[in-house]
Amino acid sequence: MFQDYKSRIIEQEGKHFPSNSYRQMVLQPAYDEAKKHFLNSMVHIHIAHLKMLEERKLVTDLEAKQIGQAIAKLDLNYYKQRDYNPQFEDLFFRIEHKLIELAGDVAGNLHIGRSRNDMGIAIYRMTLRKKLLTLMNELLRLRSSLIAFAKEHIDTIMIGYTHTQQAQPTTFAHYLKAVIDQLTRDFKRMQAAFETINQSSMGAAALTTTGFNIDRERMRELLGFDGVIENAWDAVAGADYIAEASSVTQLAALNLGRTSQDFLQWATQEFNAFCLASPYVQVSSIMPQKRNPVSIEHIRSLLSSVAGDASTVLQMIHNTPFGDIVDTEDDMQPFLWRAMEKLSGIYKLFGSLVVTMDVNKEKLLKRAENSFANVTELADSLVRSEDISFRQSHGIVSSCIKTLLAAKKESLESLTWELANEKSLEVTGRPLKISKEHFYNALKPEFFVKIRSLKGGPAPETMQKSLEQSEHDSPILVQWVKEKNEQISNCEEQLLEFLKEWTKE
Repeated sequence: MFQDYKSRIIEQEGKHFPSNSYRQMVLQPAYDEAKKHFLNSMVHIHIAHLKMLEERKLVTDLEAKQIGQAIAKLDLNYYKQRDYNPQFEDLFFRIEHKLIELAGDVAGNLHIGRSRNDMGIAIYRMTLRKKLLTLMNELLRLRSSLIAFAKEHIDTIMIGYTHTQQAQPTTFAHYLKAVIDQLTRDFKRMQAAFETINQSSMGAAALTTTGFNIDRERMRELLGFDGVIENAWDAVAGADYIAEASSVTQLAALNLGRTSQDFLQWATQEFNAFCLASPYVQVSSIMPQKRNPVSIEHIRSLLSSVAGDASTVLQMIHNTPFGDIVDTEDDMQPFLWRAMEKLSGIYKLFGSLVVTMDVNKEKLLKRAENSFANVTELADSLVRSEDISFRQSHGIVSSCIKTLLAAKKESLESLTWELANEKSLEVTGRPLKISKEHFYNALKPEFFVKIRSLKGGPAPETMQKSLEQSEHDSPILVQWVKEKNEQISNCEEQLLEFLKEWTKE
């Protein structure tokens, strides 16, 4: 019975590596990802390693020329279009086989002082650094869009909320500046992650370096890395570079997710804070009046999927051995790529829908004017005018609000000087000194905002300076990304020049 079952499995799976199920579940998907993401980096490493071997006299000039000509003849588009071939375990061996076919056995010397381990990690890092720079570019575009949008809403009064309840008047610009600052912190965390990622593993070989006199620093330079991972074991075992990238991606998604939740609430007809432009809303199939803010809904759900993909990466690393192991390699990498690519698209979509929306300034102002959210400034004003403690002032204003709410009077216009004077007599035994003009001015949201001119406050002058500083910082951040991209691009161009030299007749 068992033998029959075993025979059927062998018939289905085959007798040689790889089994059909292993090929379908592991090797084919890994090959598909590799041919899409790794080919160029693999070739760049071949060129850099060959140049280093030539400079170190570990291969002769003639051998370097023969191998270089073989590399130049590789048709990368051919490999990008071909399916997995079980004759070769993976893309690396398929390319190596082709190089030996083109140059002869001498091409085998290309692997002197090198392992698939250090080479594979370098490829992962080279792939990830480009994807991270792309994400950072989109983040900066969103940041610039929000700065421009916020400058248009320095005077747009709205109510700020704490614990989901009306708290104090502020401005839309004040809220947006908080989002901008959070994005800036996300960018700085990505900068730190980039520095961790952009380190060279080349020369670590399997995990103990090599007896050949190779030049690890030269490989770093040729491939555009910022440094060398000193310890060879760490170079092939350390997965914290991808864990760090996953963490910052996840946190960036969580941060923007909180803002998208606010925007979805503010898009409701009851809240009516803004109206999305037509390209970002969808009509109902049955209800003619509907303008569904589906763009924000998708942003919110996709941000959750970004956080989920990033979390998958962290879970796959959890409790893995500290060594070269597949848990941290082909199966895991695509989850982070997908998370970063989705987040890049979300940044673009969110920036577009924000700058094209129409903000209902009048509605927001009227809501603020009628809200008890203004009374914090009244309490502050009474401290100044009445020479009483803030706790006493708080008691006067609080008693006024309780009286109004008990009488079902829920509008700020019901809060009169006479009522406050009555409560002052109860709390302090003294009538109010504050003039009626000053009293009613203290209840205006415009006054509330204007007087909060401390650094970080919503006062127009303060907010203008704050946004100008963010705008001033933008070119510095953009230049950082530009320089990193140029560093990588220049190295790639130099490698192609080496290839041209080897192929000259």
